[in-house]
Amino acid sequence: MSTGIEALDVLAEQFARLPGIGRKSAQRLALAVLEYSEDDITSFTSAMQSAKEKIHRCPVCENLTDRELCPICADPDRDRSVLCVVEDARAVMAFERVRSFRGVYHVLHGLISPMNGITPDALTLRELLSRLSDGSVREVIVATGATTEGEATAMYIARLLTPLGVRVTRLAHGIPYGGELEYADEITLSRALEGRRSMD
Repeated sequence: MSTGIEALDVLAEQFARLPGIGRKSAQRLALAVLEYSEDDITSFTSAMQSAKEKIHRCPVCENLTDRELCPICADPDRDRSVLCVVEDARAVMAFERVRSFRGVYHVLHGLISPMNGITPDALTLRELLSRLSDGSVREVIVATGATTEGEATAMYIARLLTPLGVRVTRLAHGIPYGGELEYADEITLSRALEGRRSMD
């Protein structure tokens, strides 16, 4: 929807590129930014640049961090024998809000989706296999969402890991089909964790 103000339309188009932001929301955000003072604009753009420069993948779990290791991998009290495989950093944040999972994570950074050209090689599966090589992990919880891509990825991981002798489990139902983990409430996530099932 054009406003007839080219610079405003260009700004709104940039906001519309963000996930979950429709055209009207993008236009509202662009108009809100116009109300910022020069100092607010400087802080806003500086925060984006800083995040892009400082945030990287944790060398252990592939989660996002601005430190050498993410806080979860750096925590000596986490149970490293239970590893939860998730799609992205948002899923880690969702589980951490629950506060009932004390294991560690592995972030795939995507799901297998042949229609979108995402093959297993595009995910961090090699890194996952490397983490399992020392035999210290006794259970891998596959916590991908209850979508077609999430289910396909879970089945692929189960087939990949079962020959290694590690127990592979899947979150219990309770997350609605087609639902995203980041939108699940704490009780639903807790119950899904407690009722996880074996995939072999």
